[in-house]
Amino acid sequence: MADRNREQESIALEATAEGAILPVQAQAGARRNGIVGVHAGRVKVAVTQAPEKGKANAAIVEVLAGLLKIKRSQIVLLSGATSSQKKFLVEGLGVEELAERLAALL
Repeated sequence: MADRNREQESIALEATAEGAILPVQAQAGARRNGIVGVHAGRVKVAVTQAPEKGKANAAIVEVLAGLLKIKRSQIVLLSGATSSQKKFLVEGLGVEELAERLAALL
């Protein structure tokens, strides 16, 4: 349990004027959708969609919006459209509030 708490603290969130930047390690083609942990300072998000034509990115937005209890329109892909390492802007949430919501999920 102590390891999980240490990982949780290592999420590299960044503050912006619009909200917070959330680094994500994407795992497409998984058995189920959800947040499955932390990997190298990034939240690891698993989705069942294949990584083709933006389907996995859309599924990640859907998963994050549902779990963080925010609108899909508040989550914007900033970088990593074709990479497993992505950065999303979470609009309307500060770093502290986003960190608290993530902590509750991990």
